[in-house]
Amino acid sequence: MPSESNAGQPADRRGEVGLRKLLEANRTFDADTTALPTQPLTTVTRDRWSPAPPPTGAQPPTGSDIPLLTKRIGIAVGAVLALGTAAYLADLALSAGDVPRGVVVAGVDVGGMDKAEADALLHSQLSPKADRPLPVRIGDVQATMVPSAAGLAVDWDRTWDAVGDQPINPVSRLVSLFGSRDVQVASTVDAAALDQQLAGFRVHDNPTVEGTVRFENGRPVAVAPVPGRVLDTEAARTTITERWASSDELDLPVVAAPVAVRNEAVQAALRDIATPAVASPITVSGKDSRAVLTPEQIASVLSFVPDGNGGLAPKIDNDAAIAVLAPQLVASEVEPKDATFTVGAGKPTVVPAVVGNKVDWPKTLEKLPALLAQPGDRTAEAVYQRIEPKLTTEAANGLGINEMVGQFTTGGFSGPSGVNIRTVAAKVNGAVVKPGETFSLNEFTGPRTAAEGYVESGIIDKGRPSTAVGGGISQFATTLYNAAYFAGMEDAGHTEHSYYISRYPAAREATVFDGAIDLAFRNNSPSGIYIETVATGSDITVRLWGTKTVEVESITGEKSKPTEPTEITLPKGKDCIASEGAPGFTISDTRVITDRKTGAQVSRHTRTVKYDPIPIVKCE
Repeated sequence: MPSESNAGQPADRRGEVGLRKLLEANRTFDADTTALPTQPLTTVTRDRWSPAPPPTGAQPPTGSDIPLLTKRIGIAVGAVLALGTAAYLADLALSAGDVPRGVVVAGVDVGGMDKAEADALLHSQLSPKADRPLPVRIGDVQATMVPSAAGLAVDWDRTWDAVGDQPINPVSRLVSLFGSRDVQVASTVDAAALDQQLAGFRVHDNPTVEGTVRFENGRPVAVAPVPGRVLDTEAARTTITERWASSDELDLPVVAAPVAVRNEAVQAALRDIATPAVASPITVSGKDSRAVLTPEQIASVLSFVPDGNGGLAPKIDNDAAIAVLAPQLVASEVEPKDATFTVGAGKPTVVPAVVGNKVDWPKTLEKLPALLAQPGDRTAEAVYQRIEPKLTTEAANGLGINEMVGQFTTGGFSGPSGVNIRTVAAKVNGAVVKPGETFSLNEFTGPRTAAEGYVESGIIDKGRPSTAVGGGISQFATTLYNAAYFAGMEDAGHTEHSYYISRYPAAREATVFDGAIDLAFRNNSPSGIYIETVATGSDITVRLWGTKTVEVESITGEKSKPTEPTEITLPKGKDCIASEGAPGFTISDTRVITDRKTGAQVSRHTRTVKYDPIPIVKCE
């Protein structure tokens, strides 16, 4: 309950009222015990203090009066101290639990208020600010941000820690009656969200325009440097974190973005390099031919970049220069060719390799920067380099390729499938696999698309007939697989069809698909392997040539575990290919390899394959 002396006063101002009343009560003293002499004690002279002269006609104090005067002064001082102490203690008691006087938090005056009331006021004033757009100025650009979306919120515990409790120091309490103290809001920060917000502000940067020399229609033009202006990210982070709750608009700091190239360097590059560079053509002389870079072409391959010391350095696009010069010198070059084989009269013979002689463009273009600034005739000699083939004639002769070690033939194709089979056969014909190497059909042929001459033909897609570019390649894969099988090559990976195709040997066939299903074998023989392919309009034969060291026998098991087909009905159209279906089954194949000379068994391996039933497809 409020006392009569402070009834009607707000709770947050009672301590202040009590202090004033106690000060007023101290203004008078008991005349009999505390009255001080009315005459002045001292007068001011030029260089010291001295006792003031007594009034005219008055008698100066005698020695017996001085102790009495000192006593009265001491009593007065003691009374003032006692009353001040009482006032201090009363004020401290009355303001206990209140916010210190003069405190302003983010523009909200809560000084002297009850802490609970002040906390409620701050929540009502500051919490909504987190979700309201806050204007932001970045240089001469106006933008906005939503503090909560930038990961900012008031950290109430730390903010109240900054406000603090009632001061104990009497001087601090007295000063608080006549001034105020601003307290910044402490914030919780989601660093990732604030980083994202700052990155968003970077779109308002004005990047530096670096000085350079560019070419317009083959004519060099100087571009003067222009300093930019960019957000000072770290300082902006501090400004946002500390001031978002107390500001109606944030002025984010920016810094000048320096230029890397001086204007005088731009003029020097224009005068000393760019202008002479396009003054006349540059000629590269080759063997019985020459290539020319015209001034316009020079301008297209020449540019300038900062040199790191405030200047500009010329930069030549070698690839662009080669694209212009190489076609003009191609007639002077010799392409390298690997040694290969040809089969005649049942025996392969070596076709010699060709050593290449090609322009060494990196070395040739090393002379180009000096030519750019050279006056008069500007000619350089092309530098050539000898290129050895991957398979030399000597290496081919040493591979031991002299007899057929395995072959296989399949037939029954026509139309689009035949086109694809003949295309892939032509690609593989002549391939040489050295001892220990692995041949991969997908890697060797690369993508089999329309650009390489393949056409759309039949495939098996998810267990039923369909079409795709390159269809029919699986017949070539099966033929190659069997030729490698009977040559005794090591199986390095193959996959059978999902259901059985009658023109292929059961459990001894393969399918392929670009980038997904491959056929590969490893040459585990001591000799090289030369692959020969022969394709006609209806069949394909693959022969492997090398040195025969083994004999191979295939033992095919009986069909077992039959499964009946299911029936599928699809809408009529090109996507529906009717099929009568066929049952599925399981079957095994065993490969037995024996030594050609001794007849001893080298290996025996059985592979079991489960074929799914071919679905009955009806188009309705």
